[in-house]
Amino acid sequence: MSSDLSITNAHYLDVAAGIYRDGDIQVANGIITGIGKSQAPQTGPTYDAKGKFILPGLIDCHVHLTAITADVSAMTTWSPAYVAFGAAKVMGAMLDRGFTTVRDAAGADYGYHDAQASGMVRGPKVFFAGKALTQTGGHADSRHRGQDNHDHGYCRASIGRIADGVDAVRQAARDELRKGAHHIKIMAGGGVASPTDRIDSTQYSVGELRAAVEEAEAANRYVTAHAYTGRSINRALKAGVRGIEHGNLLDEESIELFNQYDAFLTMNLVTYWSLQEEGREFGLSQTNWEKVDSVLNGGLEALRRAYEGGVNLTFGTDLLGGMHRHQAKEFEIRAKIIPVIDVIRSATTTAAKLLQREGELGVIAPGAAGDFIITDQDPLNDVSILSESRLAAVIQDGRVVSEADQS
Repeated sequence: MSSDLSITNAHYLDVAAGIYRDGDIQVANGIITGIGKSQAPQTGPTYDAKGKFILPGLIDCHVHLTAITADVSAMTTWSPAYVAFGAAKVMGAMLDRGFTTVRDAAGADYGYHDAQASGMVRGPKVFFAGKALTQTGGHADSRHRGQDNHDHGYCRASIGRIADGVDAVRQAARDELRKGAHHIKIMAGGGVASPTDRIDSTQYSVGELRAAVEEAEAANRYVTAHAYTGRSINRALKAGVRGIEHGNLLDEESIELFNQYDAFLTMNLVTYWSLQEEGREFGLSQTNWEKVDSVLNGGLEALRRAYEGGVNLTFGTDLLGGMHRHQAKEFEIRAKIIPVIDVIRSATTTAAKLLQREGELGVIAPGAAGDFIITDQDPLNDVSILSESRLAAVIQDGRVVSEADQS
């Protein structure tokens, strides 16, 4: 739901230039209509931002709204309604941390998008993949070794659906696109929170990868792929995948391919820190917990190499269960490796480009959404303002949706 708002005495961040600018910001029907000193008297709602710092609303490009436990396999036996109520709580907390938009990387469907857009649920705007596509025994195949039957996840609170073979992948991609998916998620390699696959495995044949890409491109959408190792990353990028999730074990060829195809890398370093610290407490199995070490250690080095190599970096967290509360800590972790302004760009302008909403999200400019976070101190000088979510206010579509207690 959108609104009209005038933000006076605004000192706002031009993210692309990396500098602050001054001027009153006018928002009408949730969209920024002008920036500058208004000559007309203020008749509608006004927010006086004198002495504060304004940034665009933040974008998290890798969340799982439905992951209300770290044991995602167990969720397949839970009531979808129970999961949805838990996800609503997760969404509200994300908004309070300043994330006015999120990209769900598997699990949430059009119901979550529509509930937020209609004002039924308080939370970030939702760009969703629906269910991720996985091969039998792949990262989103939630069955344990002794379980044979599955229903492809159509009616369960699962993050994925099984599709084997080129024709089945095409049908599954078309089905998720039919239901409104903004992007298609495929599992192109092994992962941490899955019961039967190895992190160093590649998944899906090149033909199956290309089939998903062809269907997404036909619908003017794109494919993003779960992949850790250079081997799995590189074959996915060569098949036309536009985004890579994780990428902790990338290699030099990976960096070359990211640049060649103008692809995007969404790393999620905070999730490995939190899984190592708290994963078992929130349902992660001992076996999966032991997988974490192999990807945690390579993550910071991969971030450094990707940044120095000029890769499009987008902000993501990929947190599960009670660990969602650490979402903003990703700013602190990344800022140890790259400049704060570039971490902010990963959560604003570059993120908007990945979402195919360049100029509409992640920027303070006429024509963009009236999404802002407001702070009392300058985040460029102290990243903890963001990593600890010390926000004076959050504004979404021209409405103040969260405000710090000033008493």
